[in-house]
Formats: sequence, C-alpha cells, structure tokens
Amino acid sequence: MKNDPSALSKFAPSRRQLLGLGLAFAGAAAFNAVPGFQVLASAQAAVPAAAQKIADHFSSVKSMSGEFVQFGPKGEQTGGKFFLERPGKIRFNYDGSSNFRVISDGESVVILNKKLNTSDLYPLSKTPLKLLLDTRIDLSGDRVKSVKQEDDLTTIQLADKSVFGNSKITMMFDPKTFDLRQWTITDAQGKDTTVMIFNTKEGVSFAPDTFAIDYTANRELNTNKSR
Repeated sequence: MKNDPSALSKFAPSRRQLLGLGLAFAGAAAFNAVPGFQVLASAQAAVPAAAQKIADHFSSVKSMSGEFVQFGPKGEQTGGKFFLERPGKIRFNYDGSSNFRVISDGESVVILNKKLNTSDLYPLSKTPLKLLLDTRIDLSGDRVKSVKQEDDLTTIQLADKSVFGNSKITMMFDPKTFDLRQWTITDAQGKDTTVMIFNTKEGVSFAPDTFAIDYTANRELNTNKSR
C-alpha cells in the first residue's frame, strides 16, 4: 500500500478512536444507499465468487506485520505498528508519548494507556475484530451486508448483530493481489474509524509474549481504581 506515514499528526487517539479498531458496540447508517454497493437482499443471496476468493486468500495469511494509519470520526490521525497472527491475535503499538497499546490474545482484547494508567478488557467474541481475525472469513449467511467490486478495489461489508450489535466492519482489498488495504469500523452511533495498513510482511514470527495480556495486572489496576 502506498500510504504516506509522514502525514501523521501528533494526535493521541481518544478511547473512542481506540475502540474503533474493533471494540465500539450506523450518517453512515445509509450504507446501502452508497452508489456502487451491491446490497445482498437476503441470507440466501449469492456472494460473488471473486469476493469469497479474496476473503479466503486473506484468511490464508496466518501472520502479518506492518505499519498503520488510523483516521478517527473527526479526521484525527495517528499511527504506529501492528502485528497479526491467526486465529484471534493482533497488537497495535501506537506512536506518541501516551504509549497506547491494543492487544488481542485470541480470547480477550485489552486497551492499555500507560500514561493514564488504564487497562480496559473486552471479550474478543463481542467485537468486529473477531470477523477480521477468524481462522476463515466466512461470507455465507446474512453477515455479508454489501459487496462492491471495482477495477482497483473490492469492498466487503460484514455485520453480525447477534455478536456485536449494530457495529459493522468494512474491508477493502486489492482485487489483483488480494491484499487487505484497509478496514473501517462503524459503531452503533454511525461513527467511522478507518485503519489503513502498509509496509506489510506476511509469514513472520513473533516473540512468545507479543500477544500476551497480563490479566493479573488488569484485575489489580481496576480493583484499586474501584475503591
């Protein structure tokens, strides 16, 4: 991907923008009216073969690392590095003095803000990130809300109300290389947070503690704050 990381500001993401990476529980509610989108009329509607092929290719990427730029609902920008390992594991290390971290270990997702000394924990199964990090991105059933196919981009929007309410995840792929370019999380209030990735490497290995969550520290921190 040819995104320019030099465009990043010093913006430190708020808790809402961090949640937008996959935790926020649709303007944008009229997604089915966006020109060019093919809205699938029912759970039985056929998903384009090209879209499933792209999803299968991305699912086959078992590990990946790279850099990211995140755009918040008001145009705020920040960025950093990310690490992904299927199934269910991802880590975002944000640039800046706040030292934000978002980590999923396959079961839970934690948002760490060392500057404010906060640690917020959520079940991965209740976030849109679950669809992104599944062993296989399954486009069957009614979770596919729209597919848009263009010469230079294939856009797939997924939602699963039984899992994470009214949030949606929209993924954009290169139709030629099948590479994931970006994803957008739309929360229940219709606010979008977009993550663009670049300088990616596939098939990488990570240190054993890359996706580790310190549950004891999380429990102790939140217990002390509740007193």
